[in-house]
Amino acid sequence: MTMTDTDARPPAGLREAIDEGRTALGIELGSTRIKAVLTGPDHAAIAVGSHDWENQFVDRTWTYSLEAVWEGLQGCFAALAADVRNRYGTELRSVGALGVSAMMHGYLAFDADGELLTPFRTWRNTNTGDASEQLSELFGYNIPHRWSIAHLFQAVLNDEEHLGRLAHLTTLAGYVHWKLSGRQVLGVGDASGVFPIDVATGGYDARMLTQFDELAAGRVPLKLANLLPAVLPAGEAAGTLTEAGARLLDPSGVLQPGATLCPPEGDAGTGMVATNSIARRTGNISAGTSIFAMIVLDGPLSRMHPEIDLVTTPAGDLVAMVHCNNGASELNSWAGLFAEFATALGATADANTIFETLFKSALTGAADGGGLMAFNYLSGEPITKLHEGRPLFLREPGSALTLGSFMRTQLYAALATLRLGMDVLQKAESVQLDSMFAHGGLFKTEGVAQKLLAAAINTPVSVGNLAAEGGAWGIAVLAGFVTARQPGQSLADFLNTSVFAGAQLDTAAPDPDDVAGFNAFMQRYVAALPVERAAVEHS
Repeated sequence: MTMTDTDARPPAGLREAIDEGRTALGIELGSTRIKAVLTGPDHAAIAVGSHDWENQFVDRTWTYSLEAVWEGLQGCFAALAADVRNRYGTELRSVGALGVSAMMHGYLAFDADGELLTPFRTWRNTNTGDASEQLSELFGYNIPHRWSIAHLFQAVLNDEEHLGRLAHLTTLAGYVHWKLSGRQVLGVGDASGVFPIDVATGGYDARMLTQFDELAAGRVPLKLANLLPAVLPAGEAAGTLTEAGARLLDPSGVLQPGATLCPPEGDAGTGMVATNSIARRTGNISAGTSIFAMIVLDGPLSRMHPEIDLVTTPAGDLVAMVHCNNGASELNSWAGLFAEFATALGATADANTIFETLFKSALTGAADGGGLMAFNYLSGEPITKLHEGRPLFLREPGSALTLGSFMRTQLYAALATLRLGMDVLQKAESVQLDSMFAHGGLFKTEGVAQKLLAAAINTPVSVGNLAAEGGAWGIAVLAGFVTARQPGQSLADFLNTSVFAGAQLDTAAPDPDDVAGFNAFMQRYVAALPVERAAVEHS
């Protein structure tokens, strides 16, 4: 599924497929990059485009401007169109199907005229603690800080002025889909991060809707059901690309309207599709700016756990999600520091070489980190009950500060909060896993993060090129499912027979020494959490 600039010239038939619109386009707005993937009739990626962007911390709120959204989408599509032109000698005039995915959760609130009422509040914000606590108690269902309903109710608790003009709210994927198609809908997976889903009906939980309306009576102008987007499962058509939508993506006027849109989805759901992890007792771990695990459950958990979010697959099956706000960003900062040092020495190593060298050194470090400790908390972390973060590195006086132990400690730190949530599933709930797939930038260096993750969760971990193009490819596959689906065909069957047949995986089993080392590290990590809390409170 991977596309590179050095790929050999593709089969001539792909140009005809592009010209005839027998393609699917997937676009995903991630935390640091917007990516587009075009797939051919066999659902393999045939062209890609991307645009880098970054969130801003404005008035103590993590946000992106809507102007940046469209600038990024247009830049991303232009890069994709250029890739098509370079590879196939033709223009990307139309696509058969289109899907939009984005980072989940957050709060985009609009008035009746479609005007944004308050800057976009992203998943990264953790200032919704009071709302999260009250709603979780009311519903008997864990409502994480980043969920859209927590943002809405926190606005209620704060008596925010904009609520009197609120006409609808949505996610980032839902917003972009609305502007491209004119329809205010969400895929069930993305919707499950807005408000709890009743897996029996496939829609928002009716009891909890009523409870919220009673709680917020007089403070929100409409019933909650009228504020939220409609919910659709994978495989159902969710509108078509309008003329206005086509111009938003491609101001040049080359792209024509008419593509069939699939329901917009969140990055967690597209990650599940991209790793073929939507069947029960399967799971995947995605590691980027955040790190999270998605485990498809056999049935409901025995009770509510604040560490576990209950969401759904794009098909509507129940998923236990362990979401950690902080992933690989701090590792990237350290790699940047080492790169700067290498440049100062006159070295010419590129970023990939630096990352590979640093990651491989971790395998030479002490199994338990050798008395070193790190926290990768750039932002707050609800699992450990921290409303803000402070990246820290500390060590015991007698420890040996070696590159290997330092890098192993940084990698362990990126996995530690995830381990705390996985302990709830694996130990408290005895959840069984048949397979776990890992993807994301953390796993690009072969055999390092994969090996340490297997030790962290004491479970075999597989990697492969299935998700090489990530969630953008996953949403392209979901778009293709709408137009290629056979009558009555499930998403799981479509993936197994049409997309992943013959896929190759590399699996790493847990090493007993690494398992023991990570367990020892975790004991010190939990004991050191008060140091991290003190850093937040006193800096």
